[in-house]
Amino acid sequence: MQKKIVQGETAEIRCQLVKEGNYEQARFFIRYFQPDGVGELKMDDGTVFLPNDLYPLDKTTFRLYYTSHCVNQQVIDVYIEDNFGQVVQRTFSWQNDDGGSSETEDEE
Repeated sequence: MQKKIVQGETAEIRCQLVKEGNYEQARFFIRYFQPDGVGELKMDDGTVFLPNDLYPLDKTTFRLYYTSHCVNQQVIDVYIEDNFGQVVQRTFSWQNDDGGSSETEDEE
């Protein structure tokens, strides 16, 4: 996964749930928080997530798309929960990428 992002850019996060058993009644959900920065997290089906809202996951392999809306460091915490009370948390972070340009001083 990329480590740098510019405002307006979208980063792809590829996800796969790895289950330790095949429980017929298992249901999965996703939620996220953004402790640093400002951005938008979207599911591959177009669903735009609101922070701290719980959304059902209907598949075990999916992609998330994070779009930056600021020029600061950005951090999101993604939580996958099941209906048995188990929770897995992953943190994703990006630094602002200014494109590698450096400021130069004009000669006097």
